[in-house]
Amino acid sequence: MEFYKMENVVVVGHSFGGRVAIKLAESSRVAALILTDAAGLKPRRRPSYYFKVLSYKIKKALGFSSNSGSSDYRALTGAMKGTFVKVVNEYLDGSAAKITCPTLLIWGENDAETPLYMYKRCLRLIASSRGVIMENAGHFPFLDDPKRYYTLVKQFAITFSEVPS
Repeated sequence: MEFYKMENVVVVGHSFGGRVAIKLAESSRVAALILTDAAGLKPRRRPSYYFKVLSYKIKKALGFSSNSGSSDYRALTGAMKGTFVKVVNEYLDGSAAKITCPTLLIWGENDAETPLYMYKRCLRLIASSRGVIMENAGHFPFLDDPKRYYTLVKQFAITFSEVPS
């Protein structure tokens, strides 16, 4: 955005891209933001999660190999694993609370990756936000109902983009 001197940009971010979009929204170049099933907020954790993490750390310390972690994590090697852990453990609740540009949240009602409680938290954190929950959609609402998704994005984005004359 800086290199191309882009101003008044409407940024759309889905899932991990939502993390990036939240960080970009700190820039004055962002006129509006659309977050779709965005990741990055601190998740709710059950005690079983912490037990699982502790078990992994003990096994690792004792030299045992483990198939723990997400499939994304297990697919990585070397330094990428460390980078991945740092990224997914960076919680952006504070960054989201600083967003001042108009923001549209689009969430699939059946999203298991970034559940609806994250949508509700985004609505509370981002003062300038409004939201749409897409029925019968999961983590990829733009695939589940592309026509409706595109219509929502277009209607919102057109309000903030400058059309050259």
